[in-house]
Amino acid sequence: MKVETRIQHHEANNISEGGGKVTKGDKKIRRHRFAFHTRSHVDILDDGYRWRKYGQKAVKNSKFPRSYYRCTHKGCNVKKQIQRLSKDEEVVVTTYEGMHSHPLEKTTDSFEQILKQLQTPAPS
Repeated sequence: MKVETRIQHHEANNISEGGGKVTKGDKKIRRHRFAFHTRSHVDILDDGYRWRKYGQKAVKNSKFPRSYYRCTHKGCNVKKQIQRLSKDEEVVVTTYEGMHSHPLEKTTDSFEQILKQLQTPAPS
């Protein structure tokens, strides 16, 4: 079985510290965003961090909902969104916003090792 992962990096300029849009007079901050496109039958990859689901909503023109998560570590403001693509149901898009302010919490493989496993084709 071949597993594919594609990574996209974005810097968001229009997000304030409170998570809302920047209004006139607000200080602009940059939050890093990474989007992983993974061909998988499961929606959630274990990335070594602990997450709390805080929402889910239906997405226009998609039969799959988008789920919202926050890192559970005290003081860490990283968020992630997970959604399966409608046009290719085997692809799950996981988007991370922000940078963790702490080391991995779980004793599982590091995130880099998980990515390497995803990028290495399984033996046939």
